[in-house]
Amino acid sequence: MKIASIIARLLLGLMFLVFGLNGLLNFIPTGPLPTGHPGEFFAVMFATHYFYAVGVVMTVSAILLLINRYVALGLTFLGPVLVNILLFHLFMQPKTIGPGVFVTLLWLLVAWQHRAAFAGLFKAQL
Repeated sequence: MKIASIIARLLLGLMFLVFGLNGLLNFIPTGPLPTGHPGEFFAVMFATHYFYAVGVVMTVSAILLLINRYVALGLTFLGPVLVNILLFHLFMQPKTIGPGVFVTLLWLLVAWQHRAAFAGLFKAQL
């Protein structure tokens, strides 16, 4: 299980490093924007420069995962990004949800290995 977690952490880190840096530097060519609501969503994200903030969060999180320092913090930063990826695909492009589910499974595997860091979140206050 530990080897699987290491592989998942490295894959997660590499994927988010590449796509986070791409959000900042735009080195992977993109096709035309999708039509309908997904296209409107992306147009607003580009117009407001929101993608830059997401790119920074993804890049910083990926670096933390890859250097194996502050992994729980990196996972915490990636959590909202993954939720947004899943919700976007669930509500706007359900046919393309596969990669989002795969990345979420990787995240869960790494989070399970570091579950002690999150134990305090699940303790009820009396």
